[in-house]
Amino acid sequence: QVQLVESGGALVQPGGSLSLSCTASGTIYSIVAMGWYRQAPGKQRELVAVKTSGGSTDYSDSVKGRFTIFRDNGLNTVYLQMNSLIPDDTAVYYCNAAGYTTHKGDRFDSWGQGTRVTVSS
Repeated sequence: QVQLVESGGALVQPGGSLSLSCTASGTIYSIVAMGWYRQAPGKQRELVAVKTSGGSTDYSDSVKGRFTIFRDNGLNTVYLQMNSLIPDDTAVYYCNAAGYTTHKGDRFDSWGQGTRVTVSS
């Protein structure tokens, strides 16, 4: 069982910045990828940014140049630095981690409980 705990969601004004963090704990042998998704009211959950253990990074076109994802592999933690926030960034942000719980290849794919980000004046 792998648990993810997110923090950092808040109300912020347009143009402001916010940083989210997510830490994975539990039975973890290795993490292949950690990332952030978001779900705005009335919309489907969408990818925001993901970073693999190998260093590859992918961003949604809507956040490129504004958001940056960081990982601390030793702490099983992923961060999302969000700059130049706009109202369309308002959503519940979910952390995701995928990897293995044992050296035998038992996989996990876990989600956090979500943290709310509201961009409004």
